[in-house]
Amino acid sequence: MKTRITIIALFLGIISALSANAQNKIFVIPVETEIDNSAFHHFKKGIRQAQEENARLVVLRLNTYGGALDAADSIRTALLRLNLPTVAFVDVNAASAGALIALACDSVFMAPAASMGSATVVNGAGEPLPEKYQSYMSTIMRATAEHHGRKSIGDSTAWRRDPAIAASMVNPAVSVSLTALQALECGYADGIASNIGEVLSDLDIDNYTISSYERSLSDNILGFLSNAAVRAILVMLILGGIYMEMHTPGLGFAAAVSVVATILYFLPMFAGGAIPAWVLLCFIAGIVLIAMEVFVIPGFGICGIGGIIAVAISLIGAMTSNDSVSGFDLASIGHSLCIVGTGCLLAIVAVLYLTSSRGPRFLRKHSELMKELTVDDGFVGVDMSLARYIGQSGCSVTDLRPAGKIEIEHEIFDAVSTGPFIAANKKVKVVKYENAQLYVAEIEVC
Repeated sequence: MKTRITIIALFLGIISALSANAQNKIFVIPVETEIDNSAFHHFKKGIRQAQEENARLVVLRLNTYGGALDAADSIRTALLRLNLPTVAFVDVNAASAGALIALACDSVFMAPAASMGSATVVNGAGEPLPEKYQSYMSTIMRATAEHHGRKSIGDSTAWRRDPAIAASMVNPAVSVSLTALQALECGYADGIASNIGEVLSDLDIDNYTISSYERSLSDNILGFLSNAAVRAILVMLILGGIYMEMHTPGLGFAAAVSVVATILYFLPMFAGGAIPAWVLLCFIAGIVLIAMEVFVIPGFGICGIGGIIAVAISLIGAMTSNDSVSGFDLASIGHSLCIVGTGCLLAIVAVLYLTSSRGPRFLRKHSELMKELTVDDGFVGVDMSLARYIGQSGCSVTDLRPAGKIEIEHEIFDAVSTGPFIAANKKVKVVKYENAQLYVAEIEVC
């Protein structure tokens, strides 16, 4: 009896496992904030999680007014290279950079009241940038639309996503935006759906399970550290700290700042995936060269300059390898160069300010001699008041053999002859004052 129950339980377990495996796994990545490097960090992590769960389909739930072009272009590139089918579900808005991300997906579905478009490149004040920026964004939009190719319509073919419409979304004078119905009519949307369940129904996907990417506190921290502005500040602290440490004795505040900034800079890279060995070797080589410059070789020369260059290259390499989901690309390299270059400029400005007379005193005291040497502390200074007698005449009170006494203006001083011995009652002239001592030469008899 027990054997029969065991067999039945195993049979039911196998059926349940097969049934679970037969279910289609759908992975949803929400894109509902400003598009920046933090959003790209979360997107990469969501893609990794979808691949680990063997998802059949990745759905991007969009509700964003856009953001940084470089981050949006990185997400676009990753979507075009992804070996999983992708669907953009525009829940409310997909404006500007959001429109580019939606365009990069294999399919686009929109909620009835949603809108998409208006991809004009603007600055922080919302004003359109010069024509070269609009032209670049227009080219990206057009290339993304062309990537989806053509579809057959009877005996002819047409673009799945019209490149002309994609380019018109960037025109500052027009800045085309599409409602759900307009997008459906011109072929930019594959359907209208109120929720993800309706999207999957339109795609004829049933027997599915849905899982979503959820941000944790650590994800938010890593996302913050992945922000371009934060990275530039960390580069400034790393390079500026190294330079300041090279010009101050011992290991102190500047070294501590540089070490902490280095840890925070590399933390998202370590958390997001392995850093190439050459990056670590280049960074270590740079630190070794800088250490040799500080502790072994006097001055500032080839080792110091080479060490800083090696550190900068490792910072660029670490960011490039981590920012690109599918390997190196020119956009990722250019983005990394811009961030590290900005950090270098900030470091130069910070060092010039901190080491100037206007810099904070508590920082300048580490690189300048600002200690007062007082008599109370045991320091004895040289009295330079007697230097005022240089060039004046007096009379020898005793013989100078070669040291003796002289009188100047009714005051007696120790003095040393600069030539032959001088007898008493001779007229002398003070010729110099060195090492707290008057030196005289004979003139004539007093």
